[in-house]
Amino acid sequence: MKLWTGRFSKEAARVTGDFNSSIAVDARLARADIAGSLAHAEMLARQGIISPADGEAIRAGLESILADLESGALAVDMEAEDIHTFVETELTRRIGEAGKRLHTGRSRNDQVATDLRLYLREQCGDIIGLLQGFIDILHAQGEKNPGAVMPGYTHLQRAQPVLFAQHMLAYEEMFRRDIGRVEDAARRMNVCPLGSGALAGTGYPIDRAFTAEKLGFDGFTKSTLDGVSDRDFCVELAAALSLVMAHLSRLGEELILWCSWEFRFVELDDAYTTGSSIMPQKKNPDLAELVRGKSGRVFGDLMALLAMLKGLPLAYNKDMQEDKEAIFDAFDTARACLEAAMPMVATMKVLPENMRAAAAAGFINATDCADYLVGRGLPFRDAYKVVGELVAACIDGKFTLETLPLERYKQASGLFGEDVYAFVALEACVARRQRQA
Repeated sequence: MKLWTGRFSKEAARVTGDFNSSIAVDARLARADIAGSLAHAEMLARQGIISPADGEAIRAGLESILADLESGALAVDMEAEDIHTFVETELTRRIGEAGKRLHTGRSRNDQVATDLRLYLREQCGDIIGLLQGFIDILHAQGEKNPGAVMPGYTHLQRAQPVLFAQHMLAYEEMFRRDIGRVEDAARRMNVCPLGSGALAGTGYPIDRAFTAEKLGFDGFTKSTLDGVSDRDFCVELAAALSLVMAHLSRLGEELILWCSWEFRFVELDDAYTTGSSIMPQKKNPDLAELVRGKSGRVFGDLMALLAMLKGLPLAYNKDMQEDKEAIFDAFDTARACLEAAMPMVATMKVLPENMRAAAAAGFINATDCADYLVGRGLPFRDAYKVVGELVAACIDGKFTLETLPLERYKQASGLFGEDVYAFVALEACVARRQRQA
């Protein structure tokens, strides 16, 4: 049954119904739709807009629909136009005329805006929980390998020595910021549009503060036009999830590099890798690669939402039906990627000997060697030049700064002494910086 029959003299064409239908996407809003309807019905009865008997019948009917949906006794009718039509039609089938009074004082425009906020608020909590869990995993990996020294990179060239734990901490910080962004967007989203009607409010003596409080909102939207047409919260959340995916993708890229034979800094557990159909030696980091690839999908969801909104006049337009597919996909994809990345990172084996060997071979203690000379009075620019020449000599002679003979050091500068070896030791380089962190 269509909720908008009466004005029309003929049935909608099949293509109109199919193209207009959103039930395949918004069926997941069933719980939120019923929650919003329960609060709305209670308010209507409380305000005397419907009778207490009708209010009670609506409450009992909605609760029975929810119970049956959750138990599997009732399935969503995928022929319905949308989840709101399905719930109202099923309610009327169960309780009769009282079910037809549920929609008094509201429109599908403010109804769907409310449902979407309720649903996304719950999704935000889930994503925040996953992000915190991932932060804990990264932290645990750092704690399990507290002394592992590795090369830090700039331009993907070995730069300065860092601890593997420091590297994990960098990602912890990224995901903490992500939590803050999701929390920020969720806080701004947490106002109730119910009562905005189609766009101009309603003539019934409704109590918007009551329904907002009942549904756990911090308040209600002040502009009814904005209440039904605002989808900024979808854009904000998609932007926050895009950054989550960007950070997951960066970590995925590093893990892909690190588990290659060229690096061998980590080894991924067999349970979270795949093989080749033709090359028996292969152990592929497919999960990390898929995380990297799926980041573009969430970026696309963000662009879809922005493009959808950019030319819309106030207030509601059917274009906005596209909001749900994009934001649902962004949440689904980010959740799936976090759920895949968490056990992959938790079970990976760190290979500190290989990290240490790479760090030793890259002259990443050259800056510290220059600092040694600065500490003995040489200007930094002169010290920089001296050490640059020493690095060239090391490359020619197949030495490192830790193995270069002292006499060669002294040829470059008489300021070098035996203590230079302790000063340029990788662990000492890291320790000096750790004291300043």
